[in-house]
Amino acid sequence: MLNAIAARAQQSIYLADGTVPNPNRDAPAELTGKVDTVLGIVAWAGTAAGVAGVLITGAMMAISMRRGEGSEHMGRLGMVLGGCVLVATAGPLVNFVF
Repeated sequence: MLNAIAARAQQSIYLADGTVPNPNRDAPAELTGKVDTVLGIVAWAGTAAGVAGVLITGAMMAISMRRGEGSEHMGRLGMVLGGCVLVATAGPLVNFVF
């Protein structure tokens, strides 16, 4: 117990001295491979969902134009395209920030 208190006091002295600990940022190799696979699948699914959203919105616009209804689907198309931009720029944005 006394050793733990001494270690904690020494750590506080280091922090009070102005030195900041610099931890290692490398993840284990077996974890990075699995995370890259999952992120690749999620990116592919996001792209597929964006394409499907544009196609569905286009089909709904065509059906409503044939019926003679108004074109209220432009807002929906904007939301779908905004989501596509977000999916496409997620990786570069995270790399830029971190």
